[in-house]
Amino acid sequence: MNEIALSAAPDTTPQRRWLIPLALLAVYVIWGSTYLGIRIGLTGFPPFMLAAIRFLVAGIAMYTWLRLRGVKPPTRRQWRNAAITGVLLLLLGNGLVCFAEQSVTSGIAAVAIASEPLFVALVLFAYRERPSRNEIIGLVVGFLGVIVLNSGGAMRAAPWAAAALLVATAAWAFGSMWSRRQDMPEGPMNVAAQMLCAAPALALTAWLTGERLPAHPPAVSILAIAYLAVFGSIIAFSAYLFLVKHARPALTASYAYVNPPVAVLLGALIAGEHVGSAEIGGMLVILVGVAIITLAQAGGGKRRTATAE
Repeated sequence: MNEIALSAAPDTTPQRRWLIPLALLAVYVIWGSTYLGIRIGLTGFPPFMLAAIRFLVAGIAMYTWLRLRGVKPPTRRQWRNAAITGVLLLLLGNGLVCFAEQSVTSGIAAVAIASEPLFVALVLFAYRERPSRNEIIGLVVGFLGVIVLNSGGAMRAAPWAAAALLVATAAWAFGSMWSRRQDMPEGPMNVAAQMLCAAPALALTAWLTGERLPAHPPAVSILAIAYLAVFGSIIAFSAYLFLVKHARPALTASYAYVNPPVAVLLGALIAGEHVGSAEIGGMLVILVGVAIITLAQAGGGKRRTATAE
C-alpha cells in the first residue's frame, strides 16, 4: 500500500461503499461482544497471556492462509510500521483492556473505550484535519449518551483500572490515526502482521508481570479465546482496518459508541450484569449520535461524488 495522506478523502467507489456498512456491522456487534468474551477468558488465563495467545493463534492462522494463497509478505518497512501499530493497538489498546477487566465489568470497559472518538478528534486536530460540523455534533451527542449510560452508578472502576482504560483508549486512537499515514501491508496482510508483531510483545509483558500459563484452564475460557481469535481478531479487526483506510475517521470511531450498549446488553443477558433506566436511556442517546455521524458521512460522500462528476 502506498503512503496514505491522513487528509485524503475516503474511498467512495461502489465496491467499497457497500463494504463499509458490513464492516461497521462487524465492529459494532462483534467487538461489543468481545468485552464479555475477555471477561470469560479471564476465568482461566491472566490478562496479557490471554491477549498474547489470542493474537498469536489468529496471526499465525491468517498469515499462513494468506501466504498459501500467494499474497506477498510485508516489506521490512511495512513490518516495522505493523510492529509499531500493533504495539499501540493490541498491546496497549487491547492488552490494557484485558488487564482492567480483572476488576471491572465488561460494560464499564466498553463505556470507558467510548471516549475514543474524542481522542481521535484531538489527533486529527494535531494533523490539521477537522471533523465536519455534523460529525462534531454526532460525537458530542454520542459522548453525552455515554455519560447517561454511566449515570446509573452501577458501572464504576477502581482508579488503576480506570487509568489503564484511559491509556488503552488514547493508544488505540493514536495508533489508528498514525497508521493512516504510513506504508502498511496490503489488505488482510496488515491484520496478520500486526497480530504477529503484537503477540511476542504481549507475551514478554506477561512474563515481566509474572504471568504464567495455567496448567488446566477451564473449557469455557479456551472457547472464549477461540471466539476472540476468530471473530474478534480475524473478522472484526480486519473490518476495522478496512474502515481506517476507506471511511471517515468519525464514522470509523463511532463503533466505540455502539459497543457499550452491546456489551451492557450481553453482560445483562449472559453474566447477570445490571441494566437500568439510565443504561437504556444512554443507549438510545448513543444511537442518535451514531445516526448523525452516519448521515454526515453519507452527505459528505454525495457531495464528493457530485464534485467529481
